[in-house]
Amino acid sequence: MQTPENNLIPVLITGTLVIVILIVFLFFFVIIYQRKMIKNQVELRKLHDEKQAGLLNAVFETQENERKRLAEDLHDSVGQVLSAIKLNLHRLDKSSVSESSQPLLADTRKLADECISEIRNIIHNVLPPVLTDYGLLEALEGLCIKIEQTTDVKVELKKNLDGGRSRPEIELAFYRIAQELFSNAIKHSGATVIHLTITNEQGWLVMEFKDNGHGFNMSQIKHGFGLKNLESRVRLINGEINIYTKPKNGTITIIRVKTL
Repeated sequence: MQTPENNLIPVLITGTLVIVILIVFLFFFVIIYQRKMIKNQVELRKLHDEKQAGLLNAVFETQENERKRLAEDLHDSVGQVLSAIKLNLHRLDKSSVSESSQPLLADTRKLADECISEIRNIIHNVLPPVLTDYGLLEALEGLCIKIEQTTDVKVELKKNLDGGRSRPEIELAFYRIAQELFSNAIKHSGATVIHLTITNEQGWLVMEFKDNGHGFNMSQIKHGFGLKNLESRVRLINGEINIYTKPKNGTITIIRVKTL
């Protein structure tokens, strides 16, 4: 006759295998998504070179729709399955579990928690709900906090938005631009401190991004895809972008768009 301990071990092993399979699925899912995004980015660059603003806008819309679909799929499928697994593990923890099985149960619960947390981070990056629900300022505050928590970069945010919320397309563009600027600064500039300022001045929404990285020579560097992507987003909302930099003196990027 099998003991409760012997019955429990196959359940824990099965639960662990399911979580590992889900993590592998998530890994490949993100890789496929990134490849699709790279393909869209290549198409975006081609469209920009040809100055086809209408098609550029269509590509950006396609990217945002892909992000939305990815976030919904992760939330509705993988996220719910993992939540159910976590609930079952919690119930097992409350039942009579032998001491020998406790470490395996604890490790499995920890693995499930980490996977759920990672999915939430992916969903937040792909389609931050706070941007839609509460606006640009709250979304930027959350982005700055995440940058500080996940990197060694210190971020100082200054804001003065007295005019209420801007149009949805402007808020989304500014948020994506901020993401791009943070990514570039962290990967390429060697910055340790970033100052982000967002203000509303006489009908103009202005974002200033300043880092203390090593900078670069504007006259020598070729406009890479990241810079073209920024310029395209700014142009589509009829805004202005100015970049001030030189070697060993950091970089200042200022984006302005008329909101009235």
